[in-house]
Amino acid sequence: MKIVDIVAYPVSVPVPEHRRVTLGIGTMVKRDSVFVKVTTDDGLVGWGESHHGRAHLAIAALVNTTLKGLVLGMDATDVNGVWSRIYKFQLASHGMGAACAMAMSGIDIALWDIRGKAVGWPIYKLLGGTARDIPAYAGGISLGYQPPASLVEEVGSFVAAGYKAVKLRVGDTPARDAERARAVRAAFSDDLVILADANAGYTAEDARRVVPAYEEAGLTWLEEPFPAHDWRSYRDLHAISHLPLAAGENHYTRFEFSRLIEEGAVAFLQPDISKTGGITETMRIAAMASAVKLPIHCHSSMGINMVATVHVLSAIENSGYFEADCSVDNPLRDSLVNPAVRVSNGAIRPNEGPGLGIEVDEEMILRYPGEVGPAYV
Repeated sequence: MKIVDIVAYPVSVPVPEHRRVTLGIGTMVKRDSVFVKVTTDDGLVGWGESHHGRAHLAIAALVNTTLKGLVLGMDATDVNGVWSRIYKFQLASHGMGAACAMAMSGIDIALWDIRGKAVGWPIYKLLGGTARDIPAYAGGISLGYQPPASLVEEVGSFVAAGYKAVKLRVGDTPARDAERARAVRAAFSDDLVILADANAGYTAEDARRVVPAYEEAGLTWLEEPFPAHDWRSYRDLHAISHLPLAAGENHYTRFEFSRLIEEGAVAFLQPDISKTGGITETMRIAAMASAVKLPIHCHSSMGINMVATVHVLSAIENSGYFEADCSVDNPLRDSLVNPAVRVSNGAIRPNEGPGLGIEVDEEMILRYPGEVGPAYV
């Protein structure tokens, strides 16, 4: 079963102005992604998703040129061989680093989709897992910067829907972030798990000022207070705080996660399978983490990524939360794949069909071609 074609489609879906959310990385004006279609000589088609990396046109071009040329003709079931070939000739030396990791992720996910379709099994079963409820937290592009009363109202809607954990978007100012966290905790019982994501928006001084308020509010973690490679700031904050730190969505491959684990400052790991190098590499990262008793709470991207993420979380022993995108308007979550991504009463289960267990709306992909310009402003 040979790979005979690979096509990456950059996609941009505008976000209506009244639906835009502001967070630490800016205000989202469009949803960018890259969807990867792999075809075999047997006629099987697999779908994957590469993270846009704020350069979705470039990521798609990398898939459609260099990476495609490296793996055409290879055995579609040889996920380790394909991964190793791309690593050797593109990622390990003189390559494009994070861009390559994102680009190869889409190919890898598509190959796992093909493997499952070839044998008639869902991916979670191929990975050694079982169908079960995965707890989800309300997150994604939601719970952004707003007055405390408005934020409490939004959190209340998610609690009413069955979520037992929510993630606030912080990284605004220490004072306003602290006020919002205190307001949410005051409005809900201690049974509600409150998480916070700064999207690398804090300075070291900002973090020192705001962490006492988060500790007082009983937050479970502070996610990405600093950029991914600011190892020293993570170490310093860990040394002076009792609040656990989370990171990983902007770390690529097991080699970067190896250092993240060895540094010892982060208590919750958050690989994104559309960034790390795909399902193959995320399983390696999860195994490394399990050796030191660290949980995996995967970061989610768009529709195909979300589906694949549930399969992975259903197959590893150290799985944590699924990050549910709770945006009011997200066609890539609701319309791109069938069945659509659905969280029920604060939990989600993997699909039972072969591979990813989905049908992909190719007409929708073609209806929203990739557009130039930033997704966040």
